[in-house]
Amino acid sequence: MEEKRTYISYKDVPKRNQIEYTEKTPLLDKDGNVLVRGGWARHDVFEYDKELVKPHGRSKEWDFYQISNGKYMIKISFANIALAGYLSVSLTDLENKKMIFNAMDLFVGKRKENALPQVSDVPHVFALKVGNGEFKFDVQKDKRILEATTIYQKKPVKYRFEMDMYPDHENITTVLPFKDKPTKFFMTTKQNCMPTAGEISWGDEKWEFSKEDTFTVLDWGRINSPYKLVWYWGNMSTYVKDEDGKNHTFGFEITWGIGDESNATETALFYDGKLHKFGSVDVEVFPKNRYLEPWHIVSEDGRFDFTMTPKYDHHEDMNICSVLRMNAHQVHGTWTGKAVLDDGKVIEIKDAYAFCEYVENKW
Repeated sequence: MEEKRTYISYKDVPKRNQIEYTEKTPLLDKDGNVLVRGGWARHDVFEYDKELVKPHGRSKEWDFYQISNGKYMIKISFANIALAGYLSVSLTDLENKKMIFNAMDLFVGKRKENALPQVSDVPHVFALKVGNGEFKFDVQKDKRILEATTIYQKKPVKYRFEMDMYPDHENITTVLPFKDKPTKFFMTTKQNCMPTAGEISWGDEKWEFSKEDTFTVLDWGRINSPYKLVWYWGNMSTYVKDEDGKNHTFGFEITWGIGDESNATETALFYDGKLHKFGSVDVEVFPKNRYLEPWHIVSEDGRFDFTMTPKYDHHEDMNICSVLRMNAHQVHGTWTGKAVLDDGKVIEIKDAYAFCEYVENKW
């Protein structure tokens, strides 16, 4: 019998705390124990030191950028999972439901040599050469610039993208612990609503992107997680018009199902670069094996109520002898619904592009 999840009205469920951190706070003590027992921030205030992670072999770090205009999607990632890592870039045609290419350069070891930055949202430049790939991630106060070259199927891949940011562009950075696992944590920054322009080429083919319809979301992760992990992740970036016809950026970040969420959830609205925090979310019907049916997602406080009409299930299943596995259903579609900002302003959205994914991991 197919598993279903009962609709959550939240009437009889205690509301989660939403503990906000505003000052610099150490993440780990000298023995690798997590000092932050759950919380969120508008900027990355959690002081992460990868040398304190215990054991070193369980730490995982990534900078992941997803760029899309609703027609094409580019995923750019650099990951260091202690024992190995990779630089990857993929291009997917969302309308025709096919991946055009997926170029990946691997490395083994080099945990310290290929260490990623330890803060997500302060200016820095991170550049490396990995296999055939050579890249640079340039984080500035008002923009992010990504550029790289590599080779896929004996043809060169090149890209350069520039992403706009507001002054003091807020993100949501969360720390989620795991019950009865004092050294385990899941820390991420999600930065979205970044209008993006640039191009990517593969051999003689080239795809161009404009800030008029293209946005980027950054998923920055530094974690020490249990072996098995499941999550949902949804994100939107778009433009909305006010009563005077002026464009504003609007987006949301919804992640749930990871760790102990009793003191924070990774749920937020963004309007012109400012964060508006709301409560935890869930999907009305658990979508396993039903990914192309509508997803109705609501929040416990009523400030988020959206239905996604799926168009494409971008399914990737990396399975190494059933020991290491990432089984991901990233579902792309159109979203209709409403969100309520902190001041009570209601944002109504109709048929805007966004995604939500369901992922099962063994790693």
